[in-house]
Amino acid sequence: MKKIILGVILITSISLLSGCLYPQDKLAKNQVPYDDQIQTVQTAVEKFQKDNDGILPIKTEEKSASIYEKYPVDFNKLIQNRYMSEPPGNSYENGGIFQYVIINAETKPAVKIFDLRIAEKIREIKIRIAAQGYPPFGKQVAYNVYSINFKKLGYKDEQYVVSPYTNNNLPFVINGSGNIFVDYRMDLYQALKKDHTSYKQGDDIRPLLTRHSSFVPAYSLPYTINKKNEPVFMTK
Repeated sequence: MKKIILGVILITSISLLSGCLYPQDKLAKNQVPYDDQIQTVQTAVEKFQKDNDGILPIKTEEKSASIYEKYPVDFNKLIQNRYMSEPPGNSYENGGIFQYVIINAETKPAVKIFDLRIAEKIREIKIRIAAQGYPPFGKQVAYNVYSINFKKLGYKDEQYVVSPYTNNNLPFVINGSGNIFVDYRMDLYQALKKDHTSYKQGDDIRPLLTRHSSFVPAYSLPYTINKKNEPVFMTK
């Protein structure tokens, strides 16, 4: 009974939090991934790096963060040093829904974004799992990777996120530690059909998704190819 009450309280809290983060009057104008805003941040980041001996204006994230969420842009540093007057209107810091991040930080830093509603959805699912007390593992899809039985969590339908690359409905997967990820295999399959880059088994193929897009595959596991040149989860 205590777990049920806790779950209700937590779900209500996150609903209220989401409402505070993204007021309806701001959602419409701040949920568009404008290329010019991303380029403005890219230019500011490059100038900052040049003027600061190669140092990037990034926040420090926990070591366990994926490479695509690991280096959020620190707009405070850019604004305080007059590289920007304010964060982009579609950024989380300015009431938008996008997190600005830097990829390829050690080689050729590039500014990209991801939709924070993905993080909210994952948080919502985790809250239900915490209320239940154990992860509702579904079928095993790879070593230590499973589908999720959403009915056991009280959902009527399968839960998914809409791909920023293809508009596909992307499912969630979970590992043995209870961490939840977005499954980008459908997107990667389509990208492999169009791209002529030669990959070997064991190569991480996620750069296929970032090469021609402003988005990163947020909350993803590494992927490689099998003998048929199809995307599969990379397992150790």
